[in-house]
Amino acid sequence: MFSQFQTEHHLISAALQLGARSVRGWSREESALAADIAPCTEDAAHRLRAKIRAGGDPIGEAFCYVRSAQTRRDQGATYTPPFVTRAMLSWAVEKKFNPSRIVDPGSGSARFLLAAATCFPRANLVGIEVDPLAAIIARGNLAAMGLAGRSEVMLADYRTVALPEIGGRTLFIGNPPYVRHHKLDDAGKKWLTAEAQKLGFSASQLAGLHVHFFLATVLKARKDDFGTFITSAEWLDVNYGKLVRELFLHDLGGQGITVIEPTSRTFTDAATTAAVTQFVVGSAPEKIRIRRTTSADQSNALTGGQMFHRQRLQAENRWSHLTTKVRELPEGYVELGELCRVHRGQVTGANRIWIAGLHSSMLPKSVLYASVTRAKELFAAGEALANISKLRDVIDLPADLCIFEKEERKVVDLFLKEAKAAGADSGYVAKNRKAWWSVGLRSPAPILATYMARRAPAFVRNLADARHINIAHGLYPRDPLSSSTLDQLAHFLNSAVSLEEGRTYAGGLTKFEPREMERILVPSPELLEAMQSV
Repeated sequence: MFSQFQTEHHLISAALQLGARSVRGWSREESALAADIAPCTEDAAHRLRAKIRAGGDPIGEAFCYVRSAQTRRDQGATYTPPFVTRAMLSWAVEKKFNPSRIVDPGSGSARFLLAAATCFPRANLVGIEVDPLAAIIARGNLAAMGLAGRSEVMLADYRTVALPEIGGRTLFIGNPPYVRHHKLDDAGKKWLTAEAQKLGFSASQLAGLHVHFFLATVLKARKDDFGTFITSAEWLDVNYGKLVRELFLHDLGGQGITVIEPTSRTFTDAATTAAVTQFVVGSAPEKIRIRRTTSADQSNALTGGQMFHRQRLQAENRWSHLTTKVRELPEGYVELGELCRVHRGQVTGANRIWIAGLHSSMLPKSVLYASVTRAKELFAAGEALANISKLRDVIDLPADLCIFEKEERKVVDLFLKEAKAAGADSGYVAKNRKAWWSVGLRSPAPILATYMARRAPAFVRNLADARHINIAHGLYPRDPLSSSTLDQLAHFLNSAVSLEEGRTYAGGLTKFEPREMERILVPSPELLEAMQSV
């Protein structure tokens, strides 16, 4: 399929013949990359031009072939399929705002700009891209469509690039790059914190690059500008996504959110739940549309949904549970949350200190608690965890150390001195505990559950009374349930819960937050008891 594009050299050669140099904004970096590369033949360019004008992106597809998904992931270069761009543009067209300018903050091969050019034939097209090779390809595609006269590609960081003032509205549209925080430099993280503070918001250093792009859009947009972005959906729930949620409700002027299930394979090289956001800057609608769909390749995929009052969204710390369709309860069924509270295990703050080992061998047995510390321990247990022989101990000292006798207290004090020297008292978790040395394990949960994996959760009867840390959830009955009923509940959950009920992140991991797990439908206690006799 890509026989004519074996190297980056071939990609540049094709883009040059299509007229890449005719698009404004050609940079020194692009000149250096294209130096001494001759354009491809006109016959080859003619065939490419025909495919591009028919709605294809042959050079962009070849780019994804020449550059592996792993290589592109460092810059968040995940290219958006045409059916998604069409759906997003349908919403923009329905607004009837007729933008004077269209900006794609991470333009890649210019897929959004090419599609938008037909929808808005008078708008200027601006692509912003940090990769010079992708920028050259975008130029070639724009020139092939005869759009060079109203196009510009800027090789720049969207966060800091300056957009000139214009007389009309700007449409911001695209797929902001997904790059996790540990791949971002300190300067970028400081930019996020400083600019968010200027607007009165706080920002987490754990935020990925897509969060930066939402903030940059708020800073560049003017009242009545509008836009739609597609990103990973994790910002709906995670702590670092709080900034996006606040911007959406305030400065960005959020109008709607559509969550697209990972089963649709929205991105061919990333299994993730996607979220399409729509906004009109400066607006403050009383109600905001939220919808979950199996695919964006449907009629009105990004327009239907349930309307939620803005005040409700402001009061919610997490939003994805709002997208779950309201289901009719089968007769005799209830939500799991009606039977059990679901609690995540305790965070130790420093497993190397608080999971027992040689460094803690002198401690009394009374402070050592056999605990599930790895998800694989639950997967290996099967239906029930019957003994603790293969579990590690977690050290859980009481907040009041006066309960220890003199000799035990000496041993405990020695351990704490060494733990403090190792920094166990200085982490965020330790500083926010009643006593930095007291982990505070929960009581044993009758049922333990994994909550993040590439497979459905494992629900395990905790017959060994093991404790658990934050790699697992504990199910605690609200009212007493018999042992046999608990057995039947765990058995049912193992057979009935699927990945689709959780949230899938980039990389294919599916996660069940406690609140999401509580929404799982299960038989009532009476029905569970009846099932035992069948």
